[in-house]
Amino acid sequence: WSQVVSEAEKIVGYPTSFMSLRCLLSDELSNIAMQVRKLVGTKHPLLDTARGFVYDSRNNLQMRGLVVLLISKAAGPSTAELSFQHNMVSGIHSSQRSLAEITELIHTAFLVHRGIVNIGELKSCDGPLKDMQFGNKMAVLSGDFLLANACTSLAQLQNTKVVELISSAIGDLVQGIYYENSKASEENCLTDDIGISTWKEQVFLSHSALLAKSCQAAMELAKHSAEIQDMAFQYGKHMSMSHKLHSDLQPFVKESSSDTLAFSLNSAPAILHQEFLGREAWIKQIRELQEAIKAGKGVTSAIDLCHCHGNRALAALERFPPSEARAALANIVYAVTRFP
Repeated sequence: WSQVVSEAEKIVGYPTSFMSLRCLLSDELSNIAMQVRKLVGTKHPLLDTARGFVYDSRNNLQMRGLVVLLISKAAGPSTAELSFQHNMVSGIHSSQRSLAEITELIHTAFLVHRGIVNIGELKSCDGPLKDMQFGNKMAVLSGDFLLANACTSLAQLQNTKVVELISSAIGDLVQGIYYENSKASEENCLTDDIGISTWKEQVFLSHSALLAKSCQAAMELAKHSAEIQDMAFQYGKHMSMSHKLHSDLQPFVKESSSDTLAFSLNSAPAILHQEFLGREAWIKQIRELQEAIKAGKGVTSAIDLCHCHGNRALAALERFPPSEARAALANIVYAVTRFP
């Protein structure tokens, strides 16, 4: 995965870890960073989020912006918009680079917002109450700051359809995260009796909508046809669904059996296992769930589903002309659909 991303970054012209650099180096965020240092010594999740921006190359937090740049380069300029070609660097227009930054800022803002703890569920070992309350305030304010920057940059693109698309993606994210938070207290308890179709709807909102609509918006900026816009949307949607499935499957497919990774009962293998097993038997197995899922059909079905979304993402790419960027987008799909 890291190699695929590194090669893709060379194609678009610069490491996407620089994507939000202008914002992250602003005086306002420097002040926020100073404030966040006060949380050192506590277990507030905002600390881990902040560390991730600096150190986390393994998980590639900037993956969304990279995909927007790659799909822009893969599609190239539209024949309907010849003036668009004059302001392109490495085959990507400046407005598309701005859109990639906006996509990352929105994703980062929501990551920061997710780092809000439920004060009522804190333990004494988590840290002093006043520090945890302070951390929550910082998570809200800094997330809002990033989101406001993204919205300002979005308006500067001066494209009504793009504003509409990205605004609807923000709405989807809010809806998806609201659902996730409503289930947070049930993370290690019995989950709702939902099927895989409901799971797909919820994951689209919280994980796929932003990337899918950003890919479509990049095509709109270049005045590509409705068909090309739809293909870009389909790639973004299905690649990110594969990415989420790949993440869900890790606790069940890791070759190392040393203590198993934590997993969610709302992950795809768990949901599919519940569907095959039936609700009553699922409830009986809840205490030994992870081993039961490994032995059942949930894991293989989730892998199949991951491959299915990956194949649909690859099918959408066929509509784009062969290029380094298209090959890189395909390699990203291969990386998230490969299992040991």
